[in-house]
Amino acid sequence: MDDLDRKILTELQLDGRLTVTELAARVKLSVSPCHRRLRDLERTGAIRGYRAVVDPATVGLDFEALVFATLRWEDRDTVADFEQAVAAVPHVVQAQRLFGEPDYLLRVVAADLAAFQQLYDQRLATLPGVQRLTSTIVMKHVVDDRPLPA
Repeated sequence: MDDLDRKILTELQLDGRLTVTELAARVKLSVSPCHRRLRDLERTGAIRGYRAVVDPATVGLDFEALVFATLRWEDRDTVADFEQAVAAVPHVVQAQRLFGEPDYLLRVVAADLAAFQQLYDQRLATLPGVQRLTSTIVMKHVVDDRPLPA
């Protein structure tokens, strides 16, 4: 990956709807080589995909919480079962396995506090292998969906 590839990635993070022609102009490259580089970045996995970024409030998901999960055991089967179950909960929009304690950080969205409580009681608290869940409510986003540094 060279500086030109990094410029392409920067531009696409700012506007993923750019045409190849627009992208080529922004990075000062002709269309064919720009298109080739773009396809290489996609093929190698540097670009994992394209998507619309949806405002949660406009689709009725105004409530957000961070849930920290600690597992009873950290053997392979428990971890695999937990991760598979978390992946099946649509309201968990991000999940990260952590070193140390707690074991996982889950970003969860819901319509409101009552909906979150129901989700917590019926789905999150029943995830396999969970010893303890700790939650905190997100007050506001200070930095959100920032492009990666070049």
